[in-house]
Amino acid sequence: MELLLKYFSNLSETQINQFSMLKELYAEWNAQINVISRKDIDELYVRHVLHSLGIAKIQPFQPKASVLDVGTGGGFPGIPLAILFPETNFYLVDSIGKKIKVVNEVAAALGLKNVKAEHIRAEKVKGEFDFVVSRAVTKMDDFAKWVKTKVAKKQRHELKNGILYLKGGDLTDELTNFPKASQFNLTDFFEEDFFETKKVVHIPLKYKPTKS
Repeated sequence: MELLLKYFSNLSETQINQFSMLKELYAEWNAQINVISRKDIDELYVRHVLHSLGIAKIQPFQPKASVLDVGTGGGFPGIPLAILFPETNFYLVDSIGKKIKVVNEVAAALGLKNVKAEHIRAEKVKGEFDFVVSRAVTKMDDFAKWVKTKVAKKQRHELKNGILYLKGGDLTDELTNFPKASQFNLTDFFEEDFFETKKVVHIPLKYKPTKS
């Protein structure tokens, strides 16, 4: 918890308790359903929790905003963000059912009322969201196709509605087709070595009404 409080000093007692529970919850569920690599469990707070919260350093979410987490796996970045922003609604989806089972169990154990998790492919998701978040589930060209009709028209944040994507390395080629993309280096916010090549990519997407 010292690590999280170092970068997020205004956590409530409830949030501190919820973040503190994550290690035990994920260790317990990971023993049954492998959602995080075994070696990463020991580094859970740096490699998964703090990494997920990198998005919050780029764009804090407003109350009543809605955020879609595509390919959430065991609940990242959605679960840590849902703890940090209890008045924002999070919809976590994954195409693998057993991972969503873990997400639902973790959310229930934490008492998160602002999380809905569903076993569904991104293309099938209904609704509109202020932002779509993810951790490097696929190449950006494919990801943008999945979510391009799921962005809300109303703007309520400093950044324009669209994609907030956690990824590492040189993204020059991958972002060729996205001239409006912005890259934010997480080393500007976190000093741990793990973040040396890690970035948040923001891609604004225009509202496109879904065809009925």
